[in-house]
Amino acid sequence: MTSAIRHVTIDCADAYALADFWSQVLGLPLHEEDRPGDEEAQIEAARLLFVTVPEVKRSKNRMHFDLQPQDRTRDEEVTRLLALGATLLDDQRTGDGMGWVVLTDPEGNEFCVERSAAEREG
Repeated sequence: MTSAIRHVTIDCADAYALADFWSQVLGLPLHEEDRPGDEEAQIEAARLLFVTVPEVKRSKNRMHFDLQPQDRTRDEEVTRLLALGATLLDDQRTGDGMGWVVLTDPEGNEFCVERSAAEREG
């Protein structure tokens, strides 16, 4: 027998607010029963579960998401995510169009934005 990953659980200060941010990033809805102030919130389609905890984030993530835009360029996606509340942490883009951008979500969790499939092919 083996195990399956049921959720990737993300500890946070405000489960609903952070889940809402990621819902907008991914274009996937929150669970229909989730409401502001809930101790847990989830994006079922992505198997992401956000859980409110009392501890604050203290150091760099040991695991992070690498995002690949589906219908826009990397740079357009970075602009969209910054408008949603992400923060630029490190810019690894190179002059030849390669590289990635490291952002943080509203609670400081790092994630990367890579080039789209179309940019990789071109």
